[in-house]
Amino acid sequence: MATDLYELLGVSRDVSAEELKRAYRKRAQELHPDRNPDDPEAEARFKEVAQAYETLSDPERRDRYDRFGDERGGAQMGGAGFGDIFSAFFGEGSPFGGATQGRAASRQGSDQEVVVDIDFVDAVLGSAQEVTTRTAIPCDTCEGGGAAAGTSASTCGQCGGAGAVRQVRQSILGQMVSTATCPVCVGTGEIIADPCVDCEGDGRLITDKTYTIDIPAGVDSGSTLRLTGRGAVGIRGGGFGDLYVQIRVRPHERLWREGNDLIDEFHIPVSMATLGGHLKYETLEGEEDLVIPAGTQSGRVFRLRGNGVPSVRGRGRGDLLVRIAVDTPTELTADQSELMRLFAEARGEEVAPAGKGFFDRIKSAFT
Repeated sequence: MATDLYELLGVSRDVSAEELKRAYRKRAQELHPDRNPDDPEAEARFKEVAQAYETLSDPERRDRYDRFGDERGGAQMGGAGFGDIFSAFFGEGSPFGGATQGRAASRQGSDQEVVVDIDFVDAVLGSAQEVTTRTAIPCDTCEGGGAAAGTSASTCGQCGGAGAVRQVRQSILGQMVSTATCPVCVGTGEIIADPCVDCEGDGRLITDKTYTIDIPAGVDSGSTLRLTGRGAVGIRGGGFGDLYVQIRVRPHERLWREGNDLIDEFHIPVSMATLGGHLKYETLEGEEDLVIPAGTQSGRVFRLRGNGVPSVRGRGRGDLLVRIAVDTPTELTADQSELMRLFAEARGEEVAPAGKGFFDRIKSAFT
């Protein structure tokens, strides 16, 4: 994250909470990946702005940042306060508070999940695919604030803007203080008396959103792509969730995958297996010369190096293994059968005599 959080959001150090919120909304919308598809650095800046707002919107964390330049002040352990640590175990019921965290969590947009079916070739070589998901986007009318034009939200009187209320209960250890989501503002810390007519005070609208995503070469069925900041937006200026894309790969008509290798059971006629041959073999990216030596047997494997699946991590690539299957001819003509008999006779090989009577006698012996 940049050194000065205030500069990231384009505000002065004495900015009010409401001005800070407006500045964050503006910067987040400017830097959102959807609006900057050709800028690979926009997503990183978007995350920095979100982290800056998360720090400065919390009064305690902002105070520590103003005094120490980071968040080292207060009771911290490994970058997390005692309230953070207990909240990880007890949720909003932490005895050390966590109201601002509960408020932030209530505003954070949800993650989305979508399944995309892609062709085998696209999975191996990579491609661009369109995916559509039903999600929440900021309301343009109120700019995500939820209030009608000319009005603004007011601080919740029940929780004082914290988004959570403290509850005191008696236990065998004495009084225990816990926090729970404010029932009046439902964790937002705000009350909107005059809501936006388009989003009804939610600050967001539900719609279908289509994204063009890059499928990296080498993905397989079951792979998951995470698109940061492309999930649903939270209510009233809350952060964006993430979009998880589950990959399903359609089978290929002749190839299948074993790790990063591609396998093909390649059929050749017995004449080619016997005498050899030279042919053009179609890979996923073009033709390769394939020489079949004379006397090739079924099951022999020819390895075409570097014609397999690229590693999804970007290093190396598998091979294409061509596994030979020799086809035995059937339904020969009389001339073809005679030639085969002459061939067998020349090699001194015993075969069935000509005529159907022989096979009929063999068949009747087993019926």
